[in-house]
Amino acid sequence: MEEVKVVIVGAGPSGLATSACLNYLSIPNIVLEKEDCYASLWKKRAYDRLCLHLAKDFCSLPLMSHSASTPTFMPRATFLEYVDNYVAKFNIKPRFHRNVEKAWLKEEGENMWRVEVRNIETGEMEVYASEFLVVASGENSVANMPEMNGLKTFRGGIVHSSLYKNGRDYEGKDVLVVGCGNSGMEISFDLSNYGARPSIVIRSPMHVVKRQMVYLGMVLRKCLPLDVVDTLLVGLAMVKFGDLSAHGIVRPKLGPMQFKALTGKTPVIDVGTISKIRSGEIKVFPQISNIKGDTVEFENGARKNFDAIVFATGYKSCANKWLKDYEVVLNERGMPRSQAPNHWKGDKNAYCVGLSMQGLAGVCADAKAVAQDISNIILTKLK
Repeated sequence: MEEVKVVIVGAGPSGLATSACLNYLSIPNIVLEKEDCYASLWKKRAYDRLCLHLAKDFCSLPLMSHSASTPTFMPRATFLEYVDNYVAKFNIKPRFHRNVEKAWLKEEGENMWRVEVRNIETGEMEVYASEFLVVASGENSVANMPEMNGLKTFRGGIVHSSLYKNGRDYEGKDVLVVGCGNSGMEISFDLSNYGARPSIVIRSPMHVVKRQMVYLGMVLRKCLPLDVVDTLLVGLAMVKFGDLSAHGIVRPKLGPMQFKALTGKTPVIDVGTISKIRSGEIKVFPQISNIKGDTVEFENGARKNFDAIVFATGYKSCANKWLKDYEVVLNERGMPRSQAPNHWKGDKNAYCVGLSMQGLAGVCADAKAVAQDISNIILTKLK
């Protein structure tokens, strides 16, 4: 059994940010990661054309800003170069191929947490004892695949967006994209560019904006009330896109920032998808009612044959599967049990980072708060 002050589970941006803050404060920590690299979601499970939708001002990790030469809106490769430099600068050394199978609370002595890990390369079990435990496996740890009537009968290809790279293999094919968030809308656009015939399922109201509008809104939010900023953003969106209800896209009653705060759903950043929907290059369908063979039936009675389905239905946290005493920091869905702004802090020296649904800005704030709290507890014991 190896003892360490802090165990961090996950080497995505959340785990890296937490480790960097702890290293800066000279607090020993170990980062455990089941994949063979850090930031695996960004490196291995992102489509080729992905760009960060938020400006670089809101996409920094703690203690290291982006350079002046970095584009305002970064492509994935630029962000990954930043992450590589970040890991090197703060001497972060994750232990890869470590699948955490169980973590539990042991109330004896200082090191109260036990973490049981399988080394995927050797097959051997490892046990770590720590005073503090940080859940940093993120809200995007497991692909979310919804259950649908008749899905097992579908004879075409089925893929989750985490495995989609580009539309090259779909040229000339009818492809249904399920999920109308940023990934779904951008994948539909990408499929069209590669000569596929994409359709997208839009089931609920959503805001559509340009990324410059979001940037403006986030800057103005620092000095203006939320409802004022939302009114401005809705007005700008109306000027840019007009009323999209005839195309199956309905705006929520709440403005984009209030809607995000209440539901966690971000506005869709248009990359050109809306013009293709208007032109008919991308078809819009409502909720799926049934699938039978190659035929998909929709709630409005429409039916259409498809060659493939891409599920852009997001991810979910799985931390409460391996964290046996998860209720000290998480709820039954693997998300923070407490509301913001103290969502990151649990009982029994347990913490979570990157589960605030606030993107990289939320990761940055969480990591700094967690590291400072751990430092305060350690310093108090030394007095």
